[in-house]
Amino acid sequence: MVIPVHDVNPVRRTPWVTYALIAANVLVFLATPGMAGSVAGGSDLSQLCHLQAFLDHYAAVPRELIHHQMPQLVPTGAVQNGPGGAGCAVAPPGYDKSAPLSVFTAMFLHGSWIHLLGNMLFLMIFGNNVEDRMGHIRFTLFYVVCGYAAGYGFALLNADSGDPLIGASGAIAGVLGAYLVLYTRARVWVLVPFLFFLPLRLPAWLVLGFWFVLQAFYSAGEGVSEAGTVAYAAHVVGFLAGMLLAWPLKAGTPPPPEPRGLLFGRRARPRHTW
Repeated sequence: MVIPVHDVNPVRRTPWVTYALIAANVLVFLATPGMAGSVAGGSDLSQLCHLQAFLDHYAAVPRELIHHQMPQLVPTGAVQNGPGGAGCAVAPPGYDKSAPLSVFTAMFLHGSWIHLLGNMLFLMIFGNNVEDRMGHIRFTLFYVVCGYAAGYGFALLNADSGDPLIGASGAIAGVLGAYLVLYTRARVWVLVPFLFFLPLRLPAWLVLGFWFVLQAFYSAGEGVSEAGTVAYAAHVVGFLAGMLLAWPLKAGTPPPPEPRGLLFGRRARPRHTW
C-alpha cells in the first residue's frame, strides 16, 4: 500500500470547501465522546457507553436505511449493573432519528485518530484540485452526493446489518474517482514501504487505480462497518459515483502543467555542475 503525500498539480483558487470539510471533521471528532483522548489510552466503560449511544443516534445503519427498522431500545449512555456484571443501559429512544439524514451526519464521524487523519490526508491532497475544477458550490454538492451513494450502496449490499457505518471515506472515494477522470496525467509523490519509506513520483492513474483495485479486492469479502473495520464496498461505490459525475467535465479539463525543478512539489534550488 502506497501513502500519497503530495501531488504536482497547482490550483487556481483557494479550496475553501476542502478546508472547511477538514475543519468540520476534526471538530466533530473532538466532540465525539471518548475520541479526543483515544491516543493516550483505552476508554473506560462509561466512555464506551456514551460513544455507543452517540453512534446509534448519528451513525448510518444499513437496516434502518433499507428496511426502515428503527430499534426499540437504544443505549442511553449510562452504565448499568446487572447479574452478569456492568454494561450499557438501554431504553426506548428519546429522539426521532431520520435514517436518510444519518447518512449525512455519518460522513463526519470517525472511529479513531488514524481513521480521521488518513481520510483527511487524501481529502487534502486530491480535494483541492477537484474543487478547483468544479467550483465551490458544485464541489460541495458533489461531495455530499458521493457520500450518499457510498452509504446507500453499502447498505444495499448489507441490508440486514445493524452495525453503524461511519466515516468520510465514501465521499472522499468519490473525490478520488473524480481526480482520476479529470487529472489522469498528474503526478503524485508517494511513500512506498520497502525496508524504509521510499519516495516515488508516480502518475495519478497508477496510484488511484491501484487504490481502487485494492478496495474492490477487499470488498469481495463480507463487508463490515463497525469501529475497527473498513466498509470497502462503500469505497468502491463512492469511487465509481465520483468518476461518473466528473466525466462530463473531462473534456474541459486541460492536463496539469509539469513544472520543472520541483522536489516534492517545492521548487528545488538550482544545481551547478562541473
